[in-house]
Amino acid sequence: MSDRPRILLLSGYDAASHRRWREQLVASQPSFEWSSLALPARHFRWRIRGNALSWLEAPEFGESWDLILATSMVDLAGLRAFHPHLAQVPTLLYMHENQVAYPGSGRQHSSAEPVMVNLYSAVAADRVVFNSEWNRESFLAGTSRFLQRMPDRKPQTATERIRAKSDVLPVPISDGLFRERSQPVDRQTPHLLWNHRWEYDKGPDRLVSMLARLESLEQPYRLSVVGQQFRREPEAFAEIQSRFGQRLVHWGYVEDRADYDRLLVAADVVLSTALHDFQGLSMLEGMASGCLALAPDRLAYPEYVPETQRYPSLEDDPIREGEGAAEHLVRLLSAADAKAAPPEAWRLSRLAGRYTEIIHATRRRAVS
Repeated sequence: MSDRPRILLLSGYDAASHRRWREQLVASQPSFEWSSLALPARHFRWRIRGNALSWLEAPEFGESWDLILATSMVDLAGLRAFHPHLAQVPTLLYMHENQVAYPGSGRQHSSAEPVMVNLYSAVAADRVVFNSEWNRESFLAGTSRFLQRMPDRKPQTATERIRAKSDVLPVPISDGLFRERSQPVDRQTPHLLWNHRWEYDKGPDRLVSMLARLESLEQPYRLSVVGQQFRREPEAFAEIQSRFGQRLVHWGYVEDRADYDRLLVAADVVLSTALHDFQGLSMLEGMASGCLALAPDRLAYPEYVPETQRYPSLEDDPIREGEGAAEHLVRLLSAADAKAAPPEAWRLSRLAGRYTEIIHATRRRAVS
């Protein structure tokens, strides 16, 4: 038998970015013996509330573990209730996102359940790790407001307890993405890359406004719109394709990872119009590949996007914000001192050791 500490890794909603983080973590931490359970990224309401039931009969929960590492969608409190012996196993909760700060589309059925799962799991865990400072602060402030709205018997120390056992540790960026560009950034006709999920919270309506303003300013550009697509998608995407199709270099999901990496290097500006991004992997990958960044001055972006590459945030006015983004881009392209800023601190080689330390520290803290 192996003498390496045994870790059970649980991903309650294994979206593409969660899967990439999970696989990269296992590959970068060979000093531990890993076993993973992951649930498909569909049927959100059932996943976040029912994952403990989905895993009720999983044989892995009858084994002995030195640590359980769970993602933010996992119902840790429920799992510990269903499998009492797990109460003695140290638990580390990794918060890719939080349901408190997730913007609503107006189409979902309003429910406190997702927030409660996040909150219960954070209270139950021995240690909680967030992928950005904005994720941590928005969760703690949001849960405090959430509890204040409850009618009675409200815990007074829940958020303070979570903060005391929390850390910030980003999802790392592969060292292989940090490459020297063979060509300088094209400032005359830049290749713009919008690389996000095709959903409302990524602000495609703001992208429409931005592109329309670039046209009125007579700023030449090329455009690639890529990312995970769904059966239902905002109407803004059809409008982009019909109005600005002559500008398109690539449209739709890129199946092959090597092709996507080549697209990152070929682009000049990686841009975001998002209302929701708890870390921003797609932005970080573009910046690592030598792109200039263009992002709103909100969310996690101020943690790594240079101030000169952030445009004013006008969350309640998508048209004005999009127009402002276009005008900011034009100024950025004309600024001689505007340079790519690769996020060196997010390299896997720099963060792998911190993951090792936090795993060991969680085990020690739970035992002490």
